[in-house]
Amino acid sequence: VLRLANIFFEPVWNRSYVDHVQITVAEALGVGRRAGYFEQAGVLRDMFQNHLLQLLCTIAMEPPASFAADRVRDETAKVLYALRPLGNGNLDHAAVRGQYGAGRIDADECRAYRAEPGVAADSRIETYAALKLHIDNWRWQGVPFYLRSGKRLAQRRTEIAIRFKPVPHSLFAPLRPEDLAPNMLVLRIQPQEGVSLTFETKHPGPKLCMSGAAMDFDYGDAFGASREAYERLLLDAMAGDQTLFVRSDWIALSWSWLAPLLERWSAGGAPEPYAAGCWGPTQADALLARDGRAWFNP
Repeated sequence: VLRLANIFFEPVWNRSYVDHVQITVAEALGVGRRAGYFEQAGVLRDMFQNHLLQLLCTIAMEPPASFAADRVRDETAKVLYALRPLGNGNLDHAAVRGQYGAGRIDADECRAYRAEPGVAADSRIETYAALKLHIDNWRWQGVPFYLRSGKRLAQRRTEIAIRFKPVPHSLFAPLRPEDLAPNMLVLRIQPQEGVSLTFETKHPGPKLCMSGAAMDFDYGDAFGASREAYERLLLDAMAGDQTLFVRSDWIALSWSWLAPLLERWSAGGAPEPYAAGCWGPTQADALLARDGRAWFNP
């Protein structure tokens, strides 16, 4: 609705205006009592094949012919068809994995993943992953999508950050276009659902002083409490609305796209350790730094 019911969003929702997109699903909790499952799955199977790829498809899909369930699901499947394959030649430069160690979140001491009950002392299961993706189609060619998810991170946060390109020319010497803070649209999915849009503004007064400002919309303030995610899905299931449910072709495409990375990580190597309470391993920062970018951390 935000994109397709507002005329000023859809015209800039493409490679001509978007620099890159970040999708974050961060959890402050550890594995808890799910170690038996998580030791078999890891975060790539647990979060990427479903949650993160669904968010990617929702944000990147073409406008559907109608808001009917199958028309929407047609377009989300097309995004997976257009994903550039994860081949052996680019896996090391497009994927990072980590495993949380001991640390502190707020006032709580957190034990390392390998110290959790039910976890092997030499476990190589990833509790964090970050991927750099490309969608090879007309709308998104050349726009990188960065996806990350992990446990024992600094905050519980699910959000999509769309960073726009700099202005083509700066009138405000000596500032260059890249010196101006980029416009960014942040879609907060949980918690504190809302939308934030940042833009440049001039400070009051005779001097030309500029800085970034934000317009922030909060769903809770505007509409009160909203349904939890599974409440919404259960309601849709009872109503027979399949819009937010994936189809079998989408499931097959998502697993086939992830298969090379799953095979590579299961074949050997160890995830990079990161301290509980941070935003992930240093290699994840390097993934974006190689492109002259950085993660958007609240």
